[in-house]
Amino acid sequence: MRVYAVIFMLAVVPAFVVGDTPANCTYEDVAGEWIFEVSGYGGDNKIDCTKPGPVTYKLHVQLLFPDVAVDVQYGTKGFWTLIYNQGFEVVLNNRKYFAFSEYTQQGSQVTMNCSQTLPGWSHNVIGSDWACYVGSKVGPSKVHTVRKERRPDFSQMMYRNDKKMVEKINRAQKSWNATIYPEHEMYTVEDMRRRAGAMNGLGSSRPHPAPVTAEASKAAFSLPESFDWRDLNGQNFVSPVRNQAQCGSCFSFAALAMLEARLRIATNNTVQKVFAPQDVVDCSEYAQGCEGGFPYLIAGKYAEDFGVVEESCYPYQGVDSACSKEQPGCRRYYATNYQYIGGFYGACNEELMRLALVNNGPIAVGFQVYGDFMSYKGGVYHHTGVKNSMLKFDPFELTNHAVLVVGYGVDEASGMSFWTVKNSWGTGWGEGGYFRILRGTDECGIESMAMQSFPVFP
Repeated sequence: MRVYAVIFMLAVVPAFVVGDTPANCTYEDVAGEWIFEVSGYGGDNKIDCTKPGPVTYKLHVQLLFPDVAVDVQYGTKGFWTLIYNQGFEVVLNNRKYFAFSEYTQQGSQVTMNCSQTLPGWSHNVIGSDWACYVGSKVGPSKVHTVRKERRPDFSQMMYRNDKKMVEKINRAQKSWNATIYPEHEMYTVEDMRRRAGAMNGLGSSRPHPAPVTAEASKAAFSLPESFDWRDLNGQNFVSPVRNQAQCGSCFSFAALAMLEARLRIATNNTVQKVFAPQDVVDCSEYAQGCEGGFPYLIAGKYAEDFGVVEESCYPYQGVDSACSKEQPGCRRYYATNYQYIGGFYGACNEELMRLALVNNGPIAVGFQVYGDFMSYKGGVYHHTGVKNSMLKFDPFELTNHAVLVVGYGVDEASGMSFWTVKNSWGTGWGEGGYFRILRGTDECGIESMAMQSFPVFP
């Protein structure tokens, strides 16, 4: 990475989100015994792990469902979590190991080997000693081969709004209103697919919300009926709504918006920063640029390992570009203690989300976008099943979108419980750039994979 003046923040704590590699590996595929072949100890965060060097150490580790990692040789225990269906992270013996699952692609055929990782990164917990590694599972390989349909001819066509779809949505239910957004017709179908998130691999491994413990239920019972970080004792702790345009960078906007809000909370609004999604799009090896990524790997790993910069240092372009140096004097801001709510991927539920939101600040979440959501204007959204008849296939069928939950409440007119959510499609969309979505039913998977991270000050 580049050299900058550095400022540290006190820890703040990104899911089911956007896409990425074509991998689709589940806990069943990944849990078990692994051998990590480590090379290149003594490096820093500039280390190139695309071609790992000679193996200098082998770690034999047992990954127990859902979150316990064990050093087989010494018996020491640590932590691990799946990162959606794309890879996993292990924290063991004061070192962290992260890698994406291996896949190969020939034309439309994709082969996923969930028993092997791509070259990944390892470093001690203070980030001063980096190495590369490759993980191989002991025993039979978990290999899946699927055909990934591509429609380049259709996806490059201009997107067309469907007035009849909007009318059907508004006739079918009364909890939310749909409308036509003329600006959507500035984009191709592929642009709109990226705008809605990227492809969530080649299948859906989204977990269901975890069971609610008696302790969590009791704690959540004492929370207020409604809550909103935009108006807490007359103060707004949420940064302005932005527009990601045609790039699938929602993961970066959601992750950085969480850090921006939690920085405001930690300083009682005396420090108000806007961070740079383009730096993440261009420079993070933990994501796939405009093709997507995960808040967990940005608000968590990237912010801890490399830090984030202010928007003025790296202005947003909305396209994939080569990583470039920022202006001299630009500072990097760091976060730490990142985690999925509940502790690991799949441990989240509505009660834990409300507790994390009220006690710690806004949280990054992912949810499945359907075609009807693109036309949301206001009210409490729930999927209607109405599709855009102008499209020959549904480009949003397997997309996941990252956003920021800032509050919750109950709609007075309908009595429906909702989450209040900050989107990254500009202030002209939805309710001033926000939307409300049904709460308590895991609507579109929004309560399955929330995450948080913590900014820290000296």
